[in-house]
Amino acid sequence: MSIKVGLISLGCPKNQVDSEMMLAKLNAAGYEIVDDAYSADIVVINTCGFIEDAKKEAIENILEMADLKKDGVIKKILVCGCLAQRYKDEVIKEMPEIDGIMGIGNNGDIVEMCDRVMKDEAVEEFADKESMPIEGERILSTPAHWAYLKIADGCSNCCTYCAIPMIRGRFRSRTEESIVKEAEKLASDGVKELILIAQDVTRYGEDLYHELRLPSLLKKLCKIDGIEWIRLLYCYPDRITDELLDVMASEDKILNYIDLPLQHADGKVLKRMNRTGDKESLLALIEKIRDRLPNVIIRTTFITGFPGEGEDEFNTLSEFVDEAQFDRLGCFAYSPEENTPAAEFEDQVDDDVKQKRGEIIMEQQYDIFSYKQKQLIDTVQRCVVDGYDAYTDSYFGRTWMDAPEIDSAVFFTSRKELDEGDMVDVKIFDTKDYDLMGEVVE
Repeated sequence: MSIKVGLISLGCPKNQVDSEMMLAKLNAAGYEIVDDAYSADIVVINTCGFIEDAKKEAIENILEMADLKKDGVIKKILVCGCLAQRYKDEVIKEMPEIDGIMGIGNNGDIVEMCDRVMKDEAVEEFADKESMPIEGERILSTPAHWAYLKIADGCSNCCTYCAIPMIRGRFRSRTEESIVKEAEKLASDGVKELILIAQDVTRYGEDLYHELRLPSLLKKLCKIDGIEWIRLLYCYPDRITDELLDVMASEDKILNYIDLPLQHADGKVLKRMNRTGDKESLLALIEKIRDRLPNVIIRTTFITGFPGEGEDEFNTLSEFVDEAQFDRLGCFAYSPEENTPAAEFEDQVDDDVKQKRGEIIMEQQYDIFSYKQKQLIDTVQRCVVDGYDAYTDSYFGRTWMDAPEIDSAVFFTSRKELDEGDMVDVKIFDTKDYDLMGEVVE
């Protein structure tokens, strides 16, 4: 009788891809993959440890599984991922309920780790973090028609607020050949939308080929039959090159969608973050992108309350948001992370002030976003079908302007029965909160 394993994947899409690779290894070794922890013998928790909220979520999941183990529902708990990597001593000391813990460098050994745990061995393994596999067979946890494609791991940008280089190591690119081969496999399995991810996709190839190779990679991916949409996440502003914009403009499969996490707009704050630019240079970059890519969707994220952000610096950010008119925007209050330079900076900002400033930015953005959404009423938009919602008795999906699990949705009716992954033209007739309402054009 096979051992049943359930895997809880927390955090970012990069971690999700790691989980998918571990699932494939476990499946190949004869473990039975189950979706529900209540029916599992062993539960693997792939944690996130990036910011405070992510750490809390990871701890809550571990404690929830510990309760199930106490009640005899599950037998074993194995903790891995970024929280395990970053806080191994604390997890081992504070959570005796777990049966095993391993660092990200042991992801490739997941079968051995589970085997040992099921044999009642106490597992504490932490290989070099940069030995973590960044490619391999996967069992997709996304819908069949779209998938993440991780092109690199780690980060070498070394922003002063960020623990990623400490947790996951330096930036490491995959070869073009391995990425294209995986994309071809995904396409043959029915994937239509590829979402390229890394901590910084625009840095792709710099370590391996000693030049920025994202444009070259994109051209090769565009030649793959079956792939209809290619989307880029996590683009660093300094590496939005003319060559990259030219390729995006010339290739129909590459969506005019750029995720550009800017973090701030005040030059002094950005310098303290170990990032470049200021309000004027960033506005010039945005104008350049919009000039080269008509109808481009620009998504960004900001941090409020970074150490040293006074009223003047915050006002610069607020003015920037009004002037830039971003299509999509997320904002987070600064979270001081242990062992990062920024956590030791003087002039830390009060928590209530950080939160309030974040709320102000999001209120600004909501007005901008609502206006932009209303401009879509009476237009016809190409949408992908993501599923059917029985509550509203309608299909739901996304325009090309929206990334899954991040952005908005479109709810629409159709006289014909539709399947997940179908591409349809939808006439928009209304907006509701962050979403669009429409009907399929026959």
